Amino acid sequence: MRGWDYVDVIIFSADAYVDHPSFGAAVIGRTLESEGYRVAIVPQPDWHGDYRDFKKLGKPRLFFAVAPGCMDSMVNKYTANRRLRSEDAYSPDGRHDCRPEYPTIVYTKILKELYPDVPVVLGGIEASLRRVTHYDYWQDSLRRCILCDSGADMITYGMGERVTTELTHLMAEGKSIKEITALPQTVFLCNSKEEIPGGIKKEDIVLHSHEECLKNKRSQAENIRHIEEESNRLCAQRILQQVGNQYVVVNPPFPTMTTEELDKSHALPYTRLPHPKYKGKRIPAYEMIKFSVNIHRGCFGGCSFCTISAHQGKFITSRSKESILKEVKEVAKMPNFKGYLSDLGGPSANMYSMEGKNKKACMACKRPSCVHPKICPNLNTDHSRLIDIYRSVDALPEIKKSFIGSGVRYDLLLHRTPDENVNKANSEYTRELIKNHVSGRLKVAPEHTSDKVLYLMRKPPFQQFREFKKIFDRICREENLRQQIIPYFISSHPGCHAEDMAELAVITKGLDFQLEQVQDFTPTPLTIATEMWYTGYDPYTLEPVFSAKKQAEKLLQRQFFFWYKPEERGNIERALRSIGRPDLINALYKNTNGFNEKRNMKGGKPGKATEYRKKR
Repeated sequence: MRGWDYVDVIIFSADAYVDHPSFGAAVIGRTLESEGYRVAIVPQPDWHGDYRDFKKLGKPRLFFAVAPGCMDSMVNKYTANRRLRSEDAYSPDGRHDCRPEYPTIVYTKILKELYPDVPVVLGGIEASLRRVTHYDYWQDSLRRCILCDSGADMITYGMGERVTTELTHLMAEGKSIKEITALPQTVFLCNSKEEIPGGIKKEDIVLHSHEECLKNKRSQAENIRHIEEESNRLCAQRILQQVGNQYVVVNPPFPTMTTEELDKSHALPYTRLPHPKYKGKRIPAYEMIKFSVNIHRGCFGGCSFCTISAHQGKFITSRSKESILKEVKEVAKMPNFKGYLSDLGGPSANMYSMEGKNKKACMACKRPSCVHPKICPNLNTDHSRLIDIYRSVDALPEIKKSFIGSGVRYDLLLHRTPDENVNKANSEYTRELIKNHVSGRLKVAPEHTSDKVLYLMRKPPFQQFREFKKIFDRICREENLRQQIIPYFISSHPGCHAEDMAELAVITKGLDFQLEQVQDFTPTPLTIATEMWYTGYDPYTLEPVFSAKKQAEKLLQRQFFFWYKPEERGNIERALRSIGRPDLINALYKNTNGFNEKRNMKGGKPGKATEYRKKR
């Protein structure tokens, strides 16, 4: 139909194809198309039998690209208990048989078998988080760089527009992939120490070898600190790691994208729809985001269990107001749009336009988080521009209401600065959010009630959640709103004991919550919490950290979320006796407020969730 007799780049994606800026394969395809290249995308190829899906387009002129999906394939497929999830969020009708486990490895091996002379470049979250030695929870083993296991030629890690464009330009100019060794944000293998470009330099960070990490878990803990720090620096260093006789070379990332570059990416001619081949089929992930707009990239929270710091980094790139409004108007033209935006957010809802006031200080900074253990005094926490975005969107005649579905950082809202104008704006934002942008339930993520566990998570003390809940309840009363705050919590995180979960149950009961949004900690590749869970060490202090690893230990912790279910009471009472805390039985099942008073817990009165349920 296009009259093409060749294709420059062929992308193999493990997700269903949705032509939308939230789907990686679409972003890379549209970006390369805008640069004048011919791009083909093969979504969810059949990896069985005669490999016909891998043959149908023949060889690309430049390279094959493997994009395994918006989520890590194993996280997408299995729960923390290694059970099959109810559906695959990125497959038609949620089917589980559309992608293999580890599609990066499976697809690459097939391509190398069929076309051994054609370069294969890896991208996406699965390869990005497996770029050096990492712990794999589903195989319960320490795995080497995914280049070694897949046979691919290169990894482009992180957000891929700039690095993929530059790589394509270089190859179009005639350079072979083996010659491209200085391109930022790439990973490649050298067959010997002598092949490392420029040799090992003084400023290079040389990690413990893969073999050393296999022998000594402390070495792996030391490695992960360097990886996180260099992923979140404006002036990062090259990272080297020996694997057998080979060396993994991780070039530093590109500078953070500019507003103009991010606007350009979102302005590409996406249809914002699934491919017509999926007509009549539901793609769960698309249904969640089709009427949403992403307004920034990056997250400076640095939560130890989150993959964003290793993939997007901590520095925020915000879209311009004009770009956001233009996309909102495009969403309003979509079929079945009723005037309601489901989300106007990002990795964290309220980090839009926030950055360091002194850029020189940011250039030297190695902190993985701008808000832990305390909010950096150099961070501009002014919510004024975000308020303007919300109000400008709501002023559009096509929009009845814009909701905030992304998680809100309440520590930023509570933070007080020497600038009273900023403090006033943050208070104004809090009221604006609660009054106009909550669809009955506001999602926040305290994650735990134990401050020692929260410290390891890099989350604010639980007292701040109490303070925010008081503000939320007060504003709801003043505005006559019947809304609920929905907190997210995690069990079995490194540092968490059964007693901590028992106390969480009593504290949340005292706040009038029956928890719904909960999960067991899932170790995902290349996060600080995962390596803490595997190695038993805090990578930054190298002090020992306990983790619940046995299935019985994890289930013991998880059951405390559901203290309000009659069928759980017997097990919980037995568990409390077994851990030496029978005193909590009365606190949990008889005396709601006694525990908080006895333990001298700070905070306000229980919330109004029960009152709202009774009124309904």
